[in-house]
Amino acid sequence: MISTILGAFRVREIRNKVLFTALLLGLYRLGSYIPAPGINRTAVNAIQRNFGGSSILGLLNTFSGGGLGRIALFALGIMPYITASIILQLLQVVVPSLEKLSKEGEVGQARITQYTRYLTVGLAFAQSIGYVFLFRSFENQAGVTLISNFNLAKVFLIVLSLTAGTVLLMWMGELITQRGIGNGISLMIFASIVSRIPSGVQAWWNNPDATFRVLMPFIVFGVVAAVVFVQEGQRKIPVQYAKRVIGRRMTQGGQTFLPLRVNMAGVIPVIFAASVMAIPPTLGQLIGQNRTGFWMDLYNFFAPGSWHYVAGEALMIILFTYFYTAVTFNPVDQADNLRKSGGFIPGVRPGRPTAEFLDRILARLTLPGALFLAAIAALPTILITQTNANFAFGGTSILIVIGVALDTMKQLEAQLMMRNYEGFLK
Repeated sequence: MISTILGAFRVREIRNKVLFTALLLGLYRLGSYIPAPGINRTAVNAIQRNFGGSSILGLLNTFSGGGLGRIALFALGIMPYITASIILQLLQVVVPSLEKLSKEGEVGQARITQYTRYLTVGLAFAQSIGYVFLFRSFENQAGVTLISNFNLAKVFLIVLSLTAGTVLLMWMGELITQRGIGNGISLMIFASIVSRIPSGVQAWWNNPDATFRVLMPFIVFGVVAAVVFVQEGQRKIPVQYAKRVIGRRMTQGGQTFLPLRVNMAGVIPVIFAASVMAIPPTLGQLIGQNRTGFWMDLYNFFAPGSWHYVAGEALMIILFTYFYTAVTFNPVDQADNLRKSGGFIPGVRPGRPTAEFLDRILARLTLPGALFLAAIAALPTILITQTNANFAFGGTSILIVIGVALDTMKQLEAQLMMRNYEGFLK
């Protein structure tokens, strides 16, 4: 890893991409500390207790890097964009027009991306309105003046600022993906979680339970090792290429392999599951504040740390793993590409039998990968709940951090390898 990073800084183009990514992530972290206009900065500390612990606001505050607790410009983080992406991907399955767009190449994907942006703005606007009135209720509980001169103009200003912050983050994330290294949206969530490490370490160190302080580093190390082992695990499918004539030349046949990863979806199912599972308790928190009835029951039922939330998150991770794997890897297209290039899997007929063989292997690989992701996301939460330990990170955060780090390092290695090949050809 160290050699890869050092090698990246020796190549000017890659170095510029890394520095560009770091610059935008730095601006993102800076915006998480700039308070939204109209917010009394001195009164923010009085409501901080609402954003800690295992509450849904605590989880959303972690994904925003503390911006939600500070009521900063980037308080909403990038979660509205992720939610909009989930909705659009699910709609492609049930809406024929969107499904047709998804198969039209770059033009269709550009249209779907545009729809995702519009939906992100709408979701961010609606969430901003809900949070403003939630902050107002916290103000009454703490006995402080958080929003002075509370009127329609002030509410509109705060809502507009929070919505604009989400739109700016969406643009920055797309810029990182296009001109930087790694997936911009995932890296922003990565930066938000990593920024909470100092407070997490402090919470671990100040824990009165000596057994917890001793065992937790070993548990974290074991989880990290297990995640890396599964993320890097793959099934190699042998592929044989026959001799054939291309133009006036005879190409030699050879044998290679088709790598099928145990977890082809990466960390995306974990992010999607966390985003979906945050919707019910967030609605309960926004609508049912200081009330009784359905909305507060919804909040208590799906509160983070409850067994309903853990079970729902595990189920969502499994479903999204299968869904995203099917989106990223199509056995029919892969079998067709092998047939066109003169390749075949030994013992399997080309065409439809190859597609069925790949689909069967992929289903067997995806199941243990999905169960592993669900277990890693759920078990630390169960452990912390049962021991009443005060620790800032659960399995979801650890999975996201490790998955994004691995994917980013692979992109760096791919960029370096491509530059090496270019130098060799020159």
